[in-house]
Amino acid sequence: MTARKSGLGGRTGRPREPSGGLVRIVSGGQTGADRAALNWAIARGISHGGWCPKGRKAEDGPIPRRYQLMETPSASYLQRTELNVRDSDGTVILSLAETLTGGSRRTAELARQYGKPWLHLAKSAGGRDAGALLRRFLRQHDIHVLNVAGPRASTEPEVGEFVTSVLERAFPRPSGAAAFRVAQTSRAPDGEARSRTPSPRSANPPRASSRS
Repeated sequence: MTARKSGLGGRTGRPREPSGGLVRIVSGGQTGADRAALNWAIARGISHGGWCPKGRKAEDGPIPRRYQLMETPSASYLQRTELNVRDSDGTVILSLAETLTGGSRRTAELARQYGKPWLHLAKSAGGRDAGALLRRFLRQHDIHVLNVAGPRASTEPEVGEFVTSVLERAFPRPSGAAAFRVAQTSRAPDGEARSRTPSPRSANPPRASSRS
């Protein structure tokens, strides 16, 4: 299993659950890994958000409004990638292939530049242990706002299934009374998922160096 991390980095100052568990999933809304993470968060009643390019740009057209994303000033994919790294406690990159390329590789570079913890989990390197590795990564770095990144669907058509399976193994569904409590606390009266964290910070980050 590929598992590479940077240093701890700074905290984002977002509120924490008393249990110390996952509070929010952040992603850029692209097809593939991004979209799968957001779908999983919505299905589980977990707060979600993040930055997407101006015009809600994605390879399949405008990102649907059901995804509660904020648009960056630029239509550049790089800017939203940088902001999502900056505004999260840590990043997990999920892919089928072991070697990072394109935007996924740039995500890892930005995490290093910002001093944020990051983890790459590749199915080809032994995906059976991915859920346990992700849980350990979150505990080790005290991550509550998790940025989920990875290839788009046109690059790895089956990456969405891998993302969903890893998240399901990392965060098993509670049962019985615990499940009822989660459902009650994670839903607003109108049935929409309640955001338990404030909106992301200003979309004016310091310019990231192109060096790794």
